[in-house]
Amino acid sequence: MISRVLQVNQLIKRELSRIILREIEFPPGVLATVTRVETTANLIETRVFMGVMPEEKTKDVLRILGNNIYDLQQEINRKLEMRPVPKIIFIEEKKTKEAGRIEEILEDIKNKANN
Repeated sequence: MISRVLQVNQLIKRELSRIILREIEFPPGVLATVTRVETTANLIETRVFMGVMPEEKTKDVLRILGNNIYDLQQEINRKLEMRPVPKIIFIEEKKTKEAGRIEEILEDIKNKANN
């Protein structure tokens, strides 16, 4: 069952990334990326984590995606040859920020050690 969930995650990530790229318009200068997808074991819902640059625009991007959720869900329902198709939930990716902060701290420690 775990391998099926992993396959579903990859499939949803690939297809939803393509749909968002083609169908959704974000404000100029905003880059939004599907960073990862986590589907529940019963395939009822899938959490789609979105990385946004610049970070200040994250709420705007999530709002735009939320406003278009019905169309996105319908498109993914048509694309995927499986039943049930999990319900999409968009979530802000926080691990990217955490990783960036850790990189900053490590760089700071490295610079202090060299001085």
